[in-house]
Amino acid sequence: MVAQPNDRPGLSWLGAPIDARSLFRPELEALLGLLRGLRPGQWGETAVPGWTVHDVAVHVLGDYRARLGRREFGAFAPGETLAAFIHRANQEWVDLHRNMTPASLVDALEEAGSALARRFAHADLDAPSLGVSWAGVDPAPMWLDCAREFTEYWTHRQQIRHAAGLGTDPEPRALSVVLDTFMRALPHTLRDTAAPAGTRVEVTVPGQGGGTWTVTAGPEGWSLAEVPGARPTAATVELDTETAWRLCTRGVQPADALARARVEGDRRLAEAVCGIVSIVY
Repeated sequence: MVAQPNDRPGLSWLGAPIDARSLFRPELEALLGLLRGLRPGQWGETAVPGWTVHDVAVHVLGDYRARLGRREFGAFAPGETLAAFIHRANQEWVDLHRNMTPASLVDALEEAGSALARRFAHADLDAPSLGVSWAGVDPAPMWLDCAREFTEYWTHRQQIRHAAGLGTDPEPRALSVVLDTFMRALPHTLRDTAAPAGTRVEVTVPGQGGGTWTVTAGPEGWSLAEVPGARPTAATVELDTETAWRLCTRGVQPADALARARVEGDRRLAEAVCGIVSIVY
């Protein structure tokens, strides 16, 4: 059985660094434009199970303020897991701000989001930062933490778009960074999947914004780093763009994604790949 990524030194197994710093400002502007264009009744549409468009926007505001150090969090309850704590804290924040008017919410998002975009614009990508649990690394390098944060805002904007009757934003630069970031979960996803050292699995998302990611088994765990002399690809999984990002955020379940995928080679490895999740879930 291969080792878990956290059991080894270095970070090369996470793959090449991603620079998402310049994307926060246009992402904020896209969100503000979307919210300002909503009809009054659309704020109450369901965006994700249990949350309306208004709730998701409030949640994004909470994320902004948390990263700016402007939001207080309570303590863990006895025996509470990290995921349970985060979900509870998020729900409490949404409940607390449920009566916030759309106009005041948009203004607050603009103020906090602008401050956060300025902060990330000058971030040191090599510095240690917050852990990224779904990638199996704590502390994570700032480049991964920053990119992870960008995917959070992008994903929530898509949920609002869908609730408003719009499709996923196809803008390729942002989509490319989102998918590239999400795929950094592959080594952690496969951490309990046994394979001989040198075994390679390839994940491909064709089209604009897509890409190809190759994860290789080694004596210390799976890795996204380039490995010289690796074996031929043991499995290839091709996913369309919509299925790929929704799978990583659990808008699509693994079995459904596998059914939609084009798979070649070892189906056991393909099934393991489709267990990827790139959010706290």
